[in-house]
Amino acid sequence: MTRILLPFVLVASSAASVAAPAGGDTTVMSSNRQAYSLPAHNMPMARKLDFHVGNSFFRNPWVSAPASTSARDGLGPLFNTNGCQNCHIRDGRGHAPSSADLNAVSMLVRMSIPATTAAERQLLLTRGAVPEPNYGDQLQDFAIAGVAPEAQLRIEYQTVTRTFADGETITLRQPNLRLQQLNYGPLHPQVMLSARIAPAMIGLGLLQAIDAQTLAALEDPQDSNNDGISGRLNWVWDAERQQTSIGRFGWKAGQPTLKQQNSAAFNGDMGITSSVFPTENCRPKQADCQRGVSGGQPEVADNILDQVTFYTHNLAVPARRNADQPQVQRGEQLFAEVGCSACHLPRLTTGEAKFPWLSGQTIAPYTDLLLHDMGPELADQRPEFLASGREWRTAPLWGIGLTETVAGRANFLHDGRAQTLLEAIVWHGGEAEAARDKVLAMNRADRAALIQFLQSL
Repeated sequence: MTRILLPFVLVASSAASVAAPAGGDTTVMSSNRQAYSLPAHNMPMARKLDFHVGNSFFRNPWVSAPASTSARDGLGPLFNTNGCQNCHIRDGRGHAPSSADLNAVSMLVRMSIPATTAAERQLLLTRGAVPEPNYGDQLQDFAIAGVAPEAQLRIEYQTVTRTFADGETITLRQPNLRLQQLNYGPLHPQVMLSARIAPAMIGLGLLQAIDAQTLAALEDPQDSNNDGISGRLNWVWDAERQQTSIGRFGWKAGQPTLKQQNSAAFNGDMGITSSVFPTENCRPKQADCQRGVSGGQPEVADNILDQVTFYTHNLAVPARRNADQPQVQRGEQLFAEVGCSACHLPRLTTGEAKFPWLSGQTIAPYTDLLLHDMGPELADQRPEFLASGREWRTAPLWGIGLTETVAGRANFLHDGRAQTLLEAIVWHGGEAEAARDKVLAMNRADRAALIQFLQSL
């Protein structure tokens, strides 16, 4: 199908900005450390308590069972973190570890092996990947007392230099994963590893509310309009509905709904079972994990899971800043001219949402939620459902200018390799190669304007 490119329309909205509110009526006017943690502006007052209850279970740590705090026990036996906010720092992005860090607190590693049998190929339909036999589909580098963690993750960086047409250079860092202290046997010789930092949480309910027809109309898998962009949907397994659905969430759009995304994070990141994923994340050779004490069946009750899901549906998008400044407006023009907006769509409209106040909102997420080939340098070579080892879902850009303000430091791209927005752009390849090359050809003033625009989002 032919991609529909929606225009970016500027309208007066406040003295501080001439841009339409990024999250429609949900938008909040905040640019401080808490900018990602506020409820949707138009959410009914009667639902604020639900939001804050969900926030408490998202923010506070979970503990191993048995415990007096039975509502939040069941941690582990294997896990990556004991609280959602440890990875989504103040509801923002996670951090990539430095070469000296012994733990990757807000980064995880997906792992899988190629499907070679009929049973494994069938598994691809419901899990999206074939788990590594001894360690599963996600590395857990922490464990409760009496259980050995799976391994320790170390990241080593190789320096890469790129040169702009005006002679200036930029230094990039290429991450290399290393797993050490493997406690449950060797890795499969064909194991595929993919490092992922936690993404920002803002506006997720709005993204879920974009209807399937809108997303399908954006697809152009055969590049029928010859613009070099061939985005496509990822179709993934919906565990609640027991059917294939459009993937929207995660770096490769591997989850169909926020409830399933949250349930998968509880299970994979914290070792906590739910009605969606009722089985502990223990592999057959992990005997101590198999014998671990349960925090109940399931360990996160449905009412608590629903409160967390309500919270993640309703985190507001902060308003743009400085949109009326000439340099920002010049950067916005360049963003469109070089072709960035072909994937990072400036305008979408939500359909009928689970929560009425999210319905019918004109939003500026700067994503099409589609998979795109990003070239060999960003490839993790690990497929996930329909996504190839070179494909990634277009990351939303709304709020990206507040990344460092919220999280304390800035890491961009799926593995956090980029420490500035310009680094992130220069890493782009594949379908984005032509746009990236135009940025490499820019002079310093235009590069600065482009970054100022992104900082305004």
